[in-house]
Amino acid sequence: MKPQLMILGALFTAIASAQSAGVAKIQPEPERHPAPEFQLRDPAGKKVNLKQYRGKIVLLDFWATWCHGCKEEIPWFADFERKYSAKGLRVIGVSLDGDGWKVVRPFLAGADIPYRIVLGDDAVAKQYGIENMPDTFLIDRRGKIAASYTGMVDRANVEDNIRAMLSKK
Repeated sequence: MKPQLMILGALFTAIASAQSAGVAKIQPEPERHPAPEFQLRDPAGKKVNLKQYRGKIVLLDFWATWCHGCKEEIPWFADFERKYSAKGLRVIGVSLDGDGWKVVRPFLAGADIPYRIVLGDDAVAKQYGIENMPDTFLIDRRGKIAASYTGMVDRANVEDNIRAMLSKK
């Protein structure tokens, strides 16, 4: 009987893990840590840093053109930018493509992305603890990480968290 219970326990654990994949809870404000600051460039060469987004909710997405999950999320994040930018949301996509703008520019030319894209580097990936992609962070108006997602996000969960954060001033 013990092996059956072990199998049943493993099955419940697997189901619980699968159900929570891509889901994050908003951390209470006292438990939030500052988002690492960076200065990266967009396709036009303009410098972008997080400080310029203080007072806004930021959805910071680490992605690459070769990442299937990343490309699946981009239309969702574009939709969030369109729906919630007037209420104070900004989406920033940080490409971690090793070949840089050489591969990112052609990708952007064929995509409908209304939000800011910047080119990341090893230093910013290390600061954010990026080991796999996609990785996404929801940053509050004071520049602190309120929620983090490893792997593909659950679209409804992210949108619920965005709405909750936008409702607080």
